[in-house]
Amino acid sequence: MHASTSSRARRALVLGLAGLLAAAGVTVASGTAEAASTLGAAAAEKGRYFGTAVAANHLGEAQYVSTLNAEFNSVTPENEMKWDAVEPSRGSFSFGNADRIVSHAQSRGMKVRGHTLVWHSQLPGWVGGLGAADLRTAMNNHINQVMGHYKGKIHSWDVVNEAFQDGGSGARRSSPFQDKLGNGFIEEAFRTARAADPAAKLCYNDYNTDGINAKSNAVYNMVRDFKARGVPIDCVGFQSHFNSASPVPSDYQANLQRFADLGVDVQITELDIEGSGTAQANSYGNVVKACLAVSRCTGITVWGITDKYSWRASGTPLLFDGNYNKKPAYSAVLTALGGSSGGNPGNPGGATCTATYSKQEEWSDRFNGKVTITAGSAAITGWTTTVTVTSPQRISATWNGSPTWDSSGNVMTMRPNGNGSLAAGASTSFGFTVMKNGNSAAPVIGGCTAS
Repeated sequence: MHASTSSRARRALVLGLAGLLAAAGVTVASGTAEAASTLGAAAAEKGRYFGTAVAANHLGEAQYVSTLNAEFNSVTPENEMKWDAVEPSRGSFSFGNADRIVSHAQSRGMKVRGHTLVWHSQLPGWVGGLGAADLRTAMNNHINQVMGHYKGKIHSWDVVNEAFQDGGSGARRSSPFQDKLGNGFIEEAFRTARAADPAAKLCYNDYNTDGINAKSNAVYNMVRDFKARGVPIDCVGFQSHFNSASPVPSDYQANLQRFADLGVDVQITELDIEGSGTAQANSYGNVVKACLAVSRCTGITVWGITDKYSWRASGTPLLFDGNYNKKPAYSAVLTALGGSSGGNPGNPGGATCTATYSKQEEWSDRFNGKVTITAGSAAITGWTTTVTVTSPQRISATWNGSPTWDSSGNVMTMRPNGNGSLAAGASTSFGFTVMKNGNSAAPVIGGCTAS
């Protein structure tokens, strides 16, 4: 079956963008391959990110890191960028734990959301003791120092977090900033942030604003005013912490859309949904579908990887259980994103596999390759193979696999980026883009090793 002109043009655009993103170290999912098998890859095929909150003190745990690396393409530090962590005493900054998260994300081509610059909570005691003039100086210095340290490394910053009261008043929350600097502190924080890192998206982030209510109306009115007056704001974050008493609101999508209609991106920033089984899965699926229905909903972040480390652990609110098993909610999210888990677990005894190469699309400066992995007469639970290109060729993008590279950059070892199981005789595939740099030679595919 021949692709339509529009679909060919769309694939060419996707691949052109893939080359640009890959130059920045980003692993890119392509819409020309089979259905993506991980959250991040499936979201990327929809033009969005799928992220998670990360704690530096879990980065030494193998399952935590392997799940993070396989499934997500954006991270938010849980606590490591909050004021008490990075400026515990005035003018004395400590970035070690936050740096660890950022470095890990950058090494995997993941986006980073910065969280958070100005917030009433997790403030060191010295902040609340300042007078108005000193507090203004300290707030602006904190923004400048933290954003300056990470300049060019952060996709989106939660500049101000949770500045409005709960309930029906729509009033601002009492905080040192509100009480001493007044309503203008939010605008000032955003103006300072824009100057500190002009390339970063600047977000306002809050909870219990997921549906249309007094609190979200107050935020909406602030954002509308900011846009009208040219105050720099690029995005609004909706935390989306749900449970049976506070379920996904029926007007969730409509609320996201009305904010998007103001000319800002919307992001789901701290998603977790207490519950289990089908009910939890349906709720997660509905959140993803709402985001996909709003063109300016640019990504989703779940607030943690595994239930055992969730701040709401007793409510089992995440996509992986305490043993890193995928829950029904995971499958609902992947399906809503258009992905497919594929494969069937089996006995790896006597396991073998083959790797076969075929050239796909070709342009003047690059071509796509596809490697098909086929299990032998016994089921396999994992596989690995190598792809070697001839210098000065380079691989600029990959999809449906988890690549590592040798020191020369010419040999790529590819493994599954999720469940690597294949039934006997079953196949899967991964793809990549090769920048020719004057050389059109086909890559050399190594043997396939099964487990």
